[in-house]
Amino acid sequence: MCGIVGYIGKNDSKEILLKGLEKLEYRGYDSAGIAVMNENGVHVFKEKGRIADLRTIVDKSVMATTGIGHTRWATHGVPSKVNAHPHQSTSGRFTLVHNGVIENYDLLKREYLNDVTFVSETDTEVIIQLIEKFVNNGESVLDAFRNTLKLLVGSYAIALLDNQDQGTIYVAKNKSPLLVGVGSDFNVVASDAMAMLQVTDRYIELMDKEIVIVTQEKVTIQNLNGETIDRAPYTAELDASDIEKGTYPHYMLKEIDEQPLVMRKIIQTYQNDQGELTIEPEIIKAMNESDRIYIIAAGTSYHAGLVGKQLIEKIAQIPVEVHVASEFSYNMPLLSKNPLFIFISQSGETADSRSVLVQVKELGYKALTITNVPGSTLSREADFTLLLHAGPEIAVASTKAYTAQIAVMSILAEVTAKSCNIPVEFDLIHELGIIANAIEALCDSKEIIEQISKEFLSVTRNCFFIGRAVDYYVGLEGALKLKEISYIQAEGFAGGELKHGTIALIEEGTPVIALATQESVNLSIRGNVKEVVARGANPCIISMKGLEMDEDSFVIPEVHELLTPLISVIPLQLIAYYAALHRGCDVDKPRNLAKSVTVE
Repeated sequence: MCGIVGYIGKNDSKEILLKGLEKLEYRGYDSAGIAVMNENGVHVFKEKGRIADLRTIVDKSVMATTGIGHTRWATHGVPSKVNAHPHQSTSGRFTLVHNGVIENYDLLKREYLNDVTFVSETDTEVIIQLIEKFVNNGESVLDAFRNTLKLLVGSYAIALLDNQDQGTIYVAKNKSPLLVGVGSDFNVVASDAMAMLQVTDRYIELMDKEIVIVTQEKVTIQNLNGETIDRAPYTAELDASDIEKGTYPHYMLKEIDEQPLVMRKIIQTYQNDQGELTIEPEIIKAMNESDRIYIIAAGTSYHAGLVGKQLIEKIAQIPVEVHVASEFSYNMPLLSKNPLFIFISQSGETADSRSVLVQVKELGYKALTITNVPGSTLSREADFTLLLHAGPEIAVASTKAYTAQIAVMSILAEVTAKSCNIPVEFDLIHELGIIANAIEALCDSKEIIEQISKEFLSVTRNCFFIGRAVDYYVGLEGALKLKEISYIQAEGFAGGELKHGTIALIEEGTPVIALATQESVNLSIRGNVKEVVARGANPCIISMKGLEMDEDSFVIPEVHELLTPLISVIPLQLIAYYAALHRGCDVDKPRNLAKSVTVE
């Protein structure tokens, strides 16, 4: 849940590393550091807080052409300068940065390192101390690195410096993402290609349990047995301008506004020359051969999966279950005979989902990943991939990826249905075009939505979202958006569940945001609103045109009922944005959260 960068070449590495870390800020972190190496040894600079704080302590007079950097999100040990990376071995010879979690670090301490005094509270320090111990016992650095990795249980992405070898960075990964970037007279290391797009767009994918020896001139990949592996680099399809805020004050606002463009991009990408929506035949074959689909996801992607269940069941008529990845991984239900697994992940690196994917592949089942990142771990390891084509999403709070996931699943459902001659009652291309225009209109209503946010959320500590049918799923996402960036305690509930306990939490003035976009339950959800009003709640009803009533706070444009989640979520995204903005919160980088959850 943090980021790694590394550089070895001819230029001074400090600014390259710092700029790389800044590009990884979106992933979430609580401390940062760099280590640079020259003829005078290794110089470590690290600090709790933001990269801006780190910049103030970096000695600009130190010139070094080799270095590594890190942003940390605390897992073992509190956020502090001592626990920040890079970490060093007792003698100071070895310096290391690490992403992931070493599950057996305490056992390794007891079995191998009883005589070592540890400086930090981290699991990471075990790695660096083991390497030094094995070198002191006569092993080469590469052998010590390899033998240490063989002992580790858990996840890791590692970059290692040896102050007796200025020309090498040692790299390894298992479960956590890591890439090696290739240049003409330099090479780099990065958790995400965006970090080093400033210097190269050519990257080599690394697989689990591989070791890489990176020098200025060469990249050598080996497995844990020392066998060399050849792998060609690929070109990262990223535009540097896509990862800049431009004139926007926050990435989140920019990404909300990009959603109409994303809708149109998806329509264009998944349309053939005959103007028909199309999906790879192998994916449709897998859909049709399945007797049940299991959607595995987390957070916002889980909420998108709930909407996807409705789309696939109602359009393609295939039964669907949606599961939280972290629960499914340790408590797998009884499966159907011919399941297909769909993994939804913006980053394609979600550790909990990958854990399930590994189990699924061991059982011999087919898997499809729906992701925004080509070449990501989930994409590489699944049988099939559908890309979101949403462009880089930088803000921690996902917006455009959510709507892109739903749009892609609607296309998957429609193409599957038509392949089986199941009638589809609407023209999806036309409807998604209407959706794009509707989102544009909603994004032009920011002033109205900002006022709603002020009216209902300016002083509250709590907020409830209610809805029925698919509106309930959108309410879950609205509550998540609000809580994660404004820190207002927010929860989403099915309207009919209020009387089963939740209504006890309603107090005088409690804001309740109700969604009313489904004709079949319109009167029911309005009845639920009356129930909370009778207990003192302050209701905000967001309805769809054609279902609106005088008391409604905001009316969204009319779209096909199955596709309302694509637009009903937009005002909820903006309400959360303005609530966080007016509370002085860090909109793009909320506390304690990370963009890519790469540890279980």
